[in-house]
Amino acid sequence: MWSVRAAKCARTATWALRTRTLGSPVCCLLVDDGRLFASQAVLEKTWTESTGTKTTTDKKKVTMDSKSFAVNVFRGLIQTEQVFPFPSVLNEEQTQFLRELLGPVSKFFEEVNDPAANDSLEKVEDSTMQGLKEMGAFGLQVPSELGGLGLSNTQYARLVEIVGVHDLGVGITLGAHQSIGFKGILLYGNDAQKKKYLPKLATGETIAAYCLTESMSGSDAASIKTTAIKSDCGKHYILNGGKIWISNGGLADIFTVFAKVPMEDERTGEVKEKVTSFIVERSFGGVTSGPPEKKMGIKASNTAEVHFDNVKVPVENVLGEVGGGFKVAMNILNNGRFGMAAALSGTMKGLIDRAVDHAANRTQFGNKIYNFGAIQEKIARMAMLQYVSESMAYMISANMDSGATEFQIEAAISKIFASEAAWMVADECIQVMGGMGFMKDTGVERVMRDLRIFRIFEGTNDILRLFVALNGIQNAGNHLKNLQRALKNPVGNITLLMNEVSKQTRRKVGMRTGITLDNVVHPELKESSELAVKAIEKFGGCTEDLLLKYGKKIVDEQFLLKRVADSAIDLYAMIVVLSRASRSLSQGHGAAQHEKLLCETWCIEASARITDNLTALSSSSAKQVFRNMRAISTSVVGNRGILAPHPLGF
Repeated sequence: MWSVRAAKCARTATWALRTRTLGSPVCCLLVDDGRLFASQAVLEKTWTESTGTKTTTDKKKVTMDSKSFAVNVFRGLIQTEQVFPFPSVLNEEQTQFLRELLGPVSKFFEEVNDPAANDSLEKVEDSTMQGLKEMGAFGLQVPSELGGLGLSNTQYARLVEIVGVHDLGVGITLGAHQSIGFKGILLYGNDAQKKKYLPKLATGETIAAYCLTESMSGSDAASIKTTAIKSDCGKHYILNGGKIWISNGGLADIFTVFAKVPMEDERTGEVKEKVTSFIVERSFGGVTSGPPEKKMGIKASNTAEVHFDNVKVPVENVLGEVGGGFKVAMNILNNGRFGMAAALSGTMKGLIDRAVDHAANRTQFGNKIYNFGAIQEKIARMAMLQYVSESMAYMISANMDSGATEFQIEAAISKIFASEAAWMVADECIQVMGGMGFMKDTGVERVMRDLRIFRIFEGTNDILRLFVALNGIQNAGNHLKNLQRALKNPVGNITLLMNEVSKQTRRKVGMRTGITLDNVVHPELKESSELAVKAIEKFGGCTEDLLLKYGKKIVDEQFLLKRVADSAIDLYAMIVVLSRASRSLSQGHGAAQHEKLLCETWCIEASARITDNLTALSSSSAKQVFRNMRAISTSVVGNRGILAPHPLGF
């Protein structure tokens, strides 16, 4: 009986796959041999190195397990383990320690640090730097036995949120030091490296910097030109090259440097250059820095070129494995992005306070301006953006503290969302404050200048959108490969195949696939929950359709990938606010009904945006717009500027 059902299931699943790939030889290739992209080997390497996700296959059973909500949503599935209930990971001791830190840190930034002075001087004042060192601010996550405060990710997020309220220039100085500068030593350093470097880094006696970007290598990190050649004696690597736009570049004593090392392939004997990470001391000699860069914002943060001229780096200063530098570089960034969302949620909170204070005191036309609908809409949207960003930051930090290994897509989403949300909040704050907001003395224009870089550094938002979309699609493609393997052994994979057939059949006739959030979302948020579930089902179907239509060529469809990423971002935002608001409602928090309003409003609007974005994936009018945009761009670039003649004709 089972074998009959399995055979029928296999035939149905095969039919489902084949009928959806008619007219697309590339997609047949995908189903036939599992290839997803032309650069599949590279993407698989990137995926496994950056996420730790493993595909388990054998002759009897094929499975693909992931606990990440963002990963599973690309298949139209809901995995609630990391997102429901909203996580609370601090124990009593950690909570008490954090409370003891919050007061002094807040007081320091209110009474000692002067953000306007830092901005004007284009450096963090010496008294501020010394005070930060005395507070232990340069070693927040360094273990206490090595001289740091030993904070968890969640504790760290709370402190950087305070920094974000007051001074992003100082925040970058601290973040470039510990969030990326020596984070590699924390993540990949051996015991000797940690004992040698972390104590002085934790006290701020030495400052760290992260050296990846080069003049011809920005988002394309694999194209770096800096080289490290092992010396004839075998005791050193000779490092040569230059890095640009390095935060703390002129201050740092310790650098995490990425360079290409020639390596011989054991199988073929071919020599290839592979990125390797090194711990480099300025004291090695041959390390020089350029003058501080003149920048639009974060002027208090030192940014400079760093050059390496025949620097002798001891072999024991390789960080991680030789040839494993790309993994080190990406994981450092992955592990630090949640902090950006935390800091920027603090920035938004400070901006909202200023806007509200002005709106509550400014009278126009005989009425306080907060009573006007136009102002109310601005303040409400600012509050929603802050709520979502804050929820993302603490969701991800808690996941990390709980031992999660899959949070890379979520972390990228939080960076994209928070950096764009903070910019919008700053813009609207200035608008609410009117001419007062435009004046330098209010400090909002400085915050806006400081915010602009966050959409660019540590992964531009444009590239991170591709990262989100392609990594999610990669996982969905792996599932299709697994399904193809399962068809070869239907008896051993009966459950997988029957579930797939059921899902495909329901989707084809417009029925729900059976996923639900009813068991984890508070009953008062049922309507919002339904919007999220419907969006997830549609998103999973659209992702699969894209895979089967474009196959390996999906990597070139950036108009489509942007909309896939935007949908994934909105979906994750819906989930985190549903989770947080559900917790507040369940625990009877005083502001629970306010959170319910934030959640409901966000879900209604996000659902509509997702529908629009997913419709655009197959809409003929949207495709025409994409073609037009490509043609317009090509013409303008070809003309090296605006092509249309001036309306006056001369």
